[in-house]
Amino acid sequence: MEQDGLTRDEGRGRSARKRAAKQIEEHARRLVELSEADLKRLTLPADVAAELKTARQTRGHSSQKRAIKYLAGLLRRDEEVALAVAEFLAGQDAARYQEAARFHNLEAWRDRLCDPVTAPEAIRFLGEVLDSGSLRQLRQASRAACAGDKTAARKVFRLLRAAELTDAPEGFSD
Repeated sequence: MEQDGLTRDEGRGRSARKRAAKQIEEHARRLVELSEADLKRLTLPADVAAELKTARQTRGHSSQKRAIKYLAGLLRRDEEVALAVAEFLAGQDAARYQEAARFHNLEAWRDRLCDPVTAPEAIRFLGEVLDSGSLRQLRQASRAACAGDKTAARKVFRLLRAAELTDAPEGFSD
């Protein structure tokens, strides 16, 4: 934006600072909600780690909100730590997205195998990637699932998940 020949950098105003502060506060809230296993993978300075522990142990809604705001203040003071936390949380989001995509892919395979029209073609293509024992079990469960057996449909899903099936083989289309 240009006024009187001077350029004004976007993002230096009060609103931009508020948005950045809210984003860091959201990161602090997400840190508090992380599991212990996830937190162990993140290295934090002693003061931030201590405040995070305090915020996680705080039970009351208002007092926990206050502890999160204090934690966010500590993160705002140290840009390096705030950036590390943001990257860690972005990695968490990416991993969650990949897991959801994998799950949806397995569901699509299960639906193909449980549909009497697409099941033979799907089994033929799966023959390229699965061993004969798994393929035999999958074929039997698929036949039962095509007949309406819900337990067999769940078994098809378990077999596909155990096979760690990725995308459809070349030439397979929905």
